[in-house]
Amino acid sequence: MRRTVARLAALVVAVAAWSVVPGPAPAVAAVAPQPGTFVGRGFDTCTAPSQSAMNAWRANSPYRAVGIYISGASRSCAQPNLTATWVANQVANGWRLIPIELGYQAPCGTRTPKMSANPATARTQGGSAADSAVSAAQALGIGAGSTIYNDMEHYPSNASCKAAVLSFLSGWTQRLHARGYLAGMYSSGSSGIRDVCDAYHDPAYTRLDQIWIAWWNGVADTDAGSYCPDDYYANHQRLHQYAGEVTETWGGVTIRIDRNYLDVSNATGPPPGEEWSVTLDNSGPGFTASANWGTSAFSAQRFGADYRFANPVSSSDVAWYSTTTPATDTYAVDVWYPADAGYNTAAPYIVATTTGNQSVTVNQRAGGGQWVSLGVFTLPAGAGNKVGVSRWTSGTGYVIADAIRLTRV
Repeated sequence: MRRTVARLAALVVAVAAWSVVPGPAPAVAAVAPQPGTFVGRGFDTCTAPSQSAMNAWRANSPYRAVGIYISGASRSCAQPNLTATWVANQVANGWRLIPIELGYQAPCGTRTPKMSANPATARTQGGSAADSAVSAAQALGIGAGSTIYNDMEHYPSNASCKAAVLSFLSGWTQRLHARGYLAGMYSSGSSGIRDVCDAYHDPAYTRLDQIWIAWWNGVADTDAGSYCPDDYYANHQRLHQYAGEVTETWGGVTIRIDRNYLDVSNATGPPPGEEWSVTLDNSGPGFTASANWGTSAFSAQRFGADYRFANPVSSSDVAWYSTTTPATDTYAVDVWYPADAGYNTAAPYIVATTTGNQSVTVNQRAGGGQWVSLGVFTLPAGAGNKVGVSRWTSGTGYVIADAIRLTRV
């Protein structure tokens, strides 16, 4: 995958601090979960090959799986061939697909865009990246049960950078699980793979479902050498990129590729848990706010009939959303607000976790009219205030309280 970043220095990418949760997507996938259960050789290349090239390689090459870059701000190649029709055709012809997100990179690395060095922010960015990847996958007909692989290119790891990357991947994994997908990561054995395997038993981080090891030792197996113990990710949970930047010709078609060997299964994901989600609107039960919060239907980006607004003050006056959560567990927290130039630049959302209130600020002048992720938090079981919007902010403009969504992950 190194060739995919050769042109990254020429890219200038603006990455929003808060990514938007995609809207509704097709309910039925066009193809079976990808790559599914598969043992054998595969390749990845920067641009999805043409149909004629794929046909030639299917008939003549030893490969039966292909990596495709479906999303991410770091993708350096155009994808004119990568459509839902292309996906359906390859699967029908017997190919297995390896969906790849190439976006946020380690804060200590040289590649951009970089994730935050702050672990809490990096975790939120991981969740946002997962939402973006799911949206891209669904648009291509790659549905739930598939594994999406986050491409984390090599970085010079240190303690703080490792914490950010592992937090990002935790957010990535938790959000993909919430959306019904499995979570994978591609990285070099000496950086991302080693860091992930070092944290295999660390309860502070959420374990991936599959790892994709970049170790160009020329051996087509799933061994990771000294980078990851053999008994970690051992249940059909590994891919190995064993050679890179090679040119091969099959059926008269020449492509520059990386070579991979896969031993994966979509039956080795997270244990099934109780699915639970709730959406709370400002006009529905469970919402409380003082008389200082006005009501408006000004913006067409609102959720429901209206929303609440208030001027900032240097005192506590929180609009709360209350509900009954089924268990003490981790929950993805999303918020909805209309965006406007007159709304607050740093609206403080308060999440009532098991270890105390945590505050996350959101610029309500941007990204409105859709779900925005605050992150994943451990919430207590039972009834009570779960998420609030505070007026105590140094930001300027009206603070908005519209809707929130909790999803057990």
